[in-house]
Amino acid sequence: MISLSGAGMAFGTQVLFENVSWRLQPGGHYGLVGANGTGKSTLLRIIAGELPAESGIVSRPNGLSIGTLGQDHFSFDAERPLDVVIGGRPSLHGALEEKAALLSRLGDQNPNEAEGLRLAELEAIIADQDGYTAEARAATLLTGLGLEEGRHVNPMRELSGGYRLRVLLARTLFSEPQLLLLDEPTNHLDIDSIRWMEGYLRAFAGPFVIVSHDRHFLNAVCNRIADLDYQELTLYHGNYDQFMTAKVEAVERKEAEISRTEEKIAETERFIERFRAKATKARQAQSRKKQLEKIEMPEIKRTLRRFPGFVFQQRRPSGREVLTVKNLSKAFDGHPVLAGVGFTLNRGDKMAVVGPNGIGKSTLLKIIQGELPADGGETVPGYEMHAGYMAQDHHEVLKGRTTVYQWLQGQAPSETIGTIRGTLGRVLFSGDEADKAIGNLSGGESARLLLAGLMLRRDNLLILDEPTNHLDLEGREALMKALCDFEGSVMFVSHDRHFVSLVANRVLALTHEGVEDWPGRYEDYLAAKGEDFLTGEGASRKNGRPAKGEIPEPPAARERGQPSGGYQHRKAKKRSAAKRKRRVERLEQEVARLEGELAAMAARFAADGYYDNTAWEEVAREQKAQQETKARMETAMADWERAAAELDGVGEDAADAASGGTP
Repeated sequence: MISLSGAGMAFGTQVLFENVSWRLQPGGHYGLVGANGTGKSTLLRIIAGELPAESGIVSRPNGLSIGTLGQDHFSFDAERPLDVVIGGRPSLHGALEEKAALLSRLGDQNPNEAEGLRLAELEAIIADQDGYTAEARAATLLTGLGLEEGRHVNPMRELSGGYRLRVLLARTLFSEPQLLLLDEPTNHLDIDSIRWMEGYLRAFAGPFVIVSHDRHFLNAVCNRIADLDYQELTLYHGNYDQFMTAKVEAVERKEAEISRTEEKIAETERFIERFRAKATKARQAQSRKKQLEKIEMPEIKRTLRRFPGFVFQQRRPSGREVLTVKNLSKAFDGHPVLAGVGFTLNRGDKMAVVGPNGIGKSTLLKIIQGELPADGGETVPGYEMHAGYMAQDHHEVLKGRTTVYQWLQGQAPSETIGTIRGTLGRVLFSGDEADKAIGNLSGGESARLLLAGLMLRRDNLLILDEPTNHLDLEGREALMKALCDFEGSVMFVSHDRHFVSLVANRVLALTHEGVEDWPGRYEDYLAAKGEDFLTGEGASRKNGRPAKGEIPEPPAARERGQPSGGYQHRKAKKRSAAKRKRRVERLEQEVARLEGELAAMAARFAADGYYDNTAWEEVAREQKAQQETKARMETAMADWERAAAELDGVGEDAADAASGGTP
């Protein structure tokens, strides 16, 4: 398999990475992560052989087939998607085309000897590569990636950019490579397609390297993480969450090592200062001084990950009822998308709008914002409601030669130059980056700029359509924190399960059976309903029909429209409260256990003669164990506080549920 030894890359004076050594292991499902600009895509191109490394050695076995995701969206405008996918295996595609052309030229005539021999050769090539099932296999890939069967034979020019990317991804998968290298493969995929992609990659026999900003996706498909940071590559076993835990622990160990070294230096300096003037100790003091000169201070490199400083404030609060939607309906070309949608958004609500792809989530946001007219019903803004909107397609707003600075100033003309510049700095536009044309911004830069505009507007209602699209993992974490801290109201659509779980305190589920307004977090909704629209578990149900291979529910279990105070709702709340209580009790026991361990460690360190009678290596080992126990203690304490707060939050509802009252 491919191996890199001492590989390095720089553009001008900017070093991306250096001394990278990496051997791709069979069965290694790698997630390549790092901040924007650290060289992830460049490293993928080096591995693929599309770009030479400036230093080091890259070894590839002869005949190794590598699958990469092409970006040449417009190279196949006149071709059918089926043919583009089959083209992922050029010899098979060529044989099929040549055979079709030869038979078309012959018509009803019998082939001559040369033509007959050539047909026999083509048949052998096609049979050897299972060519007679090629169209069926290509169609399966396209359908799995969300391209409807009826569009498989239409010209590629009729597809949007997002669907063209899906065809190119299917082409890569059809080639059945020994190694897959995919840069942001889930971009432009819907829920069902991402879920299908997760299943495909988990079953993929060979190694793959994937660059992705989707935390849930990385957790679902990766068993190793390659972290590109500090201009070097570090490998971790496990998924993304396990990598993050290990990386934090590594930094903490390095900090503890620095602390111990600083303490040793200080102790040595005190000895030298105390005894260097005494003749009887001068020789020892000189010896200690030489030891001091040899001590090397451990270094903690500064991470290249940058977190935007998103902060949302409201100029003035809205009334208690922020927005009322009454019996809203919308259809396109006679096809109903929304019907009978109604709810009231209250101050402080962080409402996640979820549902299967194509159900009308973005359409609902656009109608509320006034971007689209409704066919029926109405939206009634509450007292002093002021809404800010972030569209899913950034190019609807950011186009032309206007600079980043000029665009942001246009969002808040009354703000000072210092405020505009400061806000740009908070969202990682510094120096000359403020003079970039907005039409030339990357996806991540566009998202950060749009969010900066909302920061300056200070609206009390934020309407966000897929706000995490194109944001890197650091940007997503920063946005989650900012929205959780925001004192106003939020209504948003997102396919990011982690993001929805942490931000939303209310769920509006648009389903084929109707609208479900759930007053609680997404995890509570899942506990009660079991339909996970963010991993596709419930997204494949259409019009009440179960997905293939799924056991149908009895009709009564699929009834919708029950009032939120119904029996099933109260029963779900009781289960949720009991589950939370058990978790709090488990965490209390864990905290007590760790407190006991720390007390025993402290007593050992305080014992007379401990440091005189214990080898330094043993002291270091026990201090490291103490630091690790402290870290586990802090984590358990934080988990307990969070769980206790959540239990308090459902306590009143659980009491109502137990007594049969309405929550």
